[in-house]
Amino acid sequence: MRRTREFLRSLGLPGGDLTDLPTSTKRFPDGARYRVEIPSVEGPEALLAVYDEADARGVTVQRVSQGSGGMLLTQRELADIVAIERDRGIEVCLFARPLARWDTGAASITGPVAAQARGTEQLVHVLEDIRRTAEAGIRSVLVTDLGVLSVAARMRAVGELPADLKFKVSVQMGLANPASIRLAEQAGATTYNVPTDLSLAQLAAIRAAIDIPLDIYVESPDDLGGFVRHFEIAEIVRVAAPVYLKFGLRNAPNIYPSGSHLTPTAVALGRERVRRAEIGLELLDRYATEAEG
Repeated sequence: MRRTREFLRSLGLPGGDLTDLPTSTKRFPDGARYRVEIPSVEGPEALLAVYDEADARGVTVQRVSQGSGGMLLTQRELADIVAIERDRGIEVCLFARPLARWDTGAASITGPVAAQARGTEQLVHVLEDIRRTAEAGIRSVLVTDLGVLSVAARMRAVGELPADLKFKVSVQMGLANPASIRLAEQAGATTYNVPTDLSLAQLAAIRAAIDIPLDIYVESPDDLGGFVRHFEIAEIVRVAAPVYLKFGLRNAPNIYPSGSHLTPTAVALGRERVRRAEIGLELLDRYATEAEG
């Protein structure tokens, strides 16, 4: 085991999960250690509701993400979202769809295949969705498939996609150790959403190996574990900075794919996620008053 640990260190990776939990010295470009993300903000109405709630509660939300994808938004809805994004100076990240779970293959319903692009035609479709989303003015997309990420990054490099397009890697990609997450970083990831159950020691080891921000669920939906980690926020920020603190919601319905038939539910869930963020930030301020957001 010693030789393997030494070899990992020779590659610039930790030789094991870090037990002394060092304080991360890495930061966002503006010097911040953390930012706030509200996930599952489905459509313009939910987006407006999230920021109405955030304003009322004094919560700064720098990024929102959406799981149904640009493919289920009309051009008018995309334009409305872009207008809100620019007016607010925020980042709106739309899921790149479709993926296997929405496809016709039996194996795609459950298991590791569900979040992958299934076959070449679906690879083409998800890349076309990214192109359509970017043409509408969106500059952040959520990716789950490593092949989609690598090809889209190449398209960005050669001018097929905007040079400022961001690739947020979804928790559903499932990479869970420093070596594999470094591969996603090298493939073009802008941020990486780690699995929801990683310990502080595991997060510290990943932070030591990569430079891009980590997206970490403080509270995760039931289908991603349903963990509620509010009292860990101060330590998460300390060891994993720069980090997006994601406030999902336990005991809430899965509304993907969303649409107007679910708008009231999406709005209510978005408002509650902001309330959860207020709770989390109060605890962060209580236990880590020096943390810059």
